Amino acid sequence: MKEGITPKSQDYNKWYTDIITKAELADYGPVKGTMVIRPYGFEIWDRLKNSFDKRFKETGHVNAYFPLFIPKSFLAKEAEHVEGFAKECAVVTHSRLKTNEAGDDLVVDLDSRLQEEIIVRPTSETVIWSMYKKWVHSYRDLPILMNQWANVVRWEMRTRLFLRTSEFLWQEGHTAHETENEALEEAKKMLDIYQEVVQDKMAIPVLTGTKSESEKFAGAEETYCIEAMMGDKKALQAGTSHYLGQNFSKAFDVRFQTKDNKEDFVYATSWGVSTRLIGALIMVHGDDKGLRLPPNIAPIQVVIIPVINKQYNEDEFQSYILELITELKAKKIRYYIDNREQYTVGYKFNEWEMKGVPIRLEVGPRDIANNQAVIARRDTNEKENIDISKSSHIVSNYLVEIQANLFKQAKQFMDNNTFDVSDYVEFKSKLQNGGFLRCGWDGSIETENKIKEETKATIRCIPFKQNLSGMKCIYSGKPAKFEVIFSKAY
Repeated sequence: MKEGITPKSQDYNKWYTDIITKAELADYGPVKGTMVIRPYGFEIWDRLKNSFDKRFKETGHVNAYFPLFIPKSFLAKEAEHVEGFAKECAVVTHSRLKTNEAGDDLVVDLDSRLQEEIIVRPTSETVIWSMYKKWVHSYRDLPILMNQWANVVRWEMRTRLFLRTSEFLWQEGHTAHETENEALEEAKKMLDIYQEVVQDKMAIPVLTGTKSESEKFAGAEETYCIEAMMGDKKALQAGTSHYLGQNFSKAFDVRFQTKDNKEDFVYATSWGVSTRLIGALIMVHGDDKGLRLPPNIAPIQVVIIPVINKQYNEDEFQSYILELITELKAKKIRYYIDNREQYTVGYKFNEWEMKGVPIRLEVGPRDIANNQAVIARRDTNEKENIDISKSSHIVSNYLVEIQANLFKQAKQFMDNNTFDVSDYVEFKSKLQNGGFLRCGWDGSIETENKIKEETKATIRCIPFKQNLSGMKCIYSGKPAKFEVIFSKAY
């Protein structure tokens, strides 16, 4: 039997890693800072990916693919952008290897040095805008509503599986528009989609708002974000959408002829979510038994486990569950029958609890004799006997209940750990226990930096809805320009 996981209350970081490895979501790659996403983890990502992709396409976006390699000169064209990524860039300097003189090793062929170094994609704005220059000439060519599913590389000094790795998977949308208003509308629309999918599919409540100047995406005019609270009361940036203005179109000279025969630079957006969302799933919903997956994105929604003893008969079991299986298929409920003989029933129970399957159905000889099954809910760990003839209906209802309950629990946790604070002493006191701190900010970078230096808390978002009546800055005491959410974050 697999060993249990470290209790969350004992060592949160170890608990998190234990779940990932023991639930077989991912493993460490051979290159430091990389990860291997295992089939079960990838299936979760695939389901998330499909949910986002469906919404993207419903709003007129199309998928494309751009090169992994970017000429270094491209990054240099947008100064603010390159400054934000320069320290994280992986650089290719040579084109080949060769066998050494002794013939027992491979070495870099120094004669193959590239005339221009190549950057391994940290993000794709620069390469995409080099192509938009070729494709955009007139307002008739706009808008371009394009998305890419890809991998990116950012050399990270400190890595954590799913949350921060040197290579990760994501989607990045890149759109080009005729007007500023159209681009702003696009950026906010995509943030709404992120919020919708994360809340409806992942059962994770989020706050929405704008990033401060120091926290926004490098090269953006505005960055909009969704922020989620993890189980240790830290914040996680779950998705961002950026209004880029004309910064990239000017850097790459992407002009177009307007409807009134004038020339202008196009307006742009970019937006993305990544595999760090799987980390969010773990930290928001996991418990000391492992994962608790929301049914809407769980690879397996129901696992059926035969309770094998001396009276067990495989043919009788298969005949008994035939109608149930037929009904689950008809309702498109994802199920798995775990009839592996090499593992005990107890091992199977623990394994599927670890993997967070929402519902477990147990069927043994006694259950068959009584026309029943035992149903176990992963969200509450409750078990009950149910009539086998009603089991598919009960399963369907419980899946809906579990999805709603996981969201309710997460929302209550976030609400209970969100505090209104009005002075800096209270701010620092509350921050010791974590959570979201709602307070006033005078809008100055100096104040923001001072708070970060002294507490390690950052402005997670400036909520779209502001309530500034009589509010003063938490640090300076000056009249507040913004109501903000501070928190320590991943």
